Amino acid sequence: MSGEHVSSEKAGGDPVGSENAGGERALPPLRTWTEGGSTPLIGGHRVFVRQDGPPLGPPVTLVHGFPTSSHDWAAVVPVLAAAGMRVTTLDLLGFGESDKPRRHRYAVLDQASLVEEVWRRYSIGSTALVAHDYGVSVGQELLARDPARITRMAWLNGGLYPDLHRPVPIQRLLHGPLGPLLAPFTTERRFAATLRTVLGRPPHDGDLHDLWVSASRADGHRLAPRLLRYIDERRVHRDRWVSALEDFAGPTLFVWGPADPISGAHVLARIRVRMPEAQIVELAGPPAIGHYPQLEDPAAVAAALVAFLAC
Repeated sequence: MSGEHVSSEKAGGDPVGSENAGGERALPPLRTWTEGGSTPLIGGHRVFVRQDGPPLGPPVTLVHGFPTSSHDWAAVVPVLAAAGMRVTTLDLLGFGESDKPRRHRYAVLDQASLVEEVWRRYSIGSTALVAHDYGVSVGQELLARDPARITRMAWLNGGLYPDLHRPVPIQRLLHGPLGPLLAPFTTERRFAATLRTVLGRPPHDGDLHDLWVSASRADGHRLAPRLLRYIDERRVHRDRWVSALEDFAGPTLFVWGPADPISGAHVLARIRVRMPEAQIVELAGPPAIGHYPQLEDPAAVAAALVAFLAC
């Protein structure tokens, strides 16, 4: 399977993306997702956590990206749970249903510590790990700390190599000196328009609305300049994180959308060179998948993860 070039239809059966174009939602409603979790006090903050699947099943932890939440995984989790896995999802601090302290100095290292606290709270020892976007940096830090704890590692589109990361224009603005002034003026319309530019398949308006509701809850959209400091952290920790990625001895899978302008085909090209033994599922379409594989074609992503995690 190493280096395999897979169409979305072949990887996941009926393409969910084509249903989206015809008016069907990819994700269950946000309220349905949040009602299935809880917000325990972890590390001094309320953190949204879900546990799905059999309690004694092999553990897998899913880490979401910026600027969304664990709801991104809501169409994938039931498939993993039905395959017998114990699935842990959480909203990182500053995201979704978790606390969003306004003056907090957000850092990837602290988010990794938060994931470790969740593992302790729920008595999760070793676990497979699946990470997307912002979450890939959290995953790289967790690998750097304790690679023996991670049984298998799966990556979806994200800035694994900081020199290849291509932020969209609004991210550049929010990351810059004017970010704190611009963030309060982010609207649902602008949020949705930006997401559409990074997706290979047209999303359903209802899905985009729920993503906005989650991101903007408790004025979370105002935190974007603080959360976007992860761009700088990736440069600072480049050697540590790239080494953790490339030196991991366990099984590794990349489920990748090549049409992603941020971390798409250009990142996959380096992965093929630097990690030739890794398994790759490239969601080539047609149409090709972009930055959010688990939203654009959740059936293909779920099928790829089950095949990998159940080995």
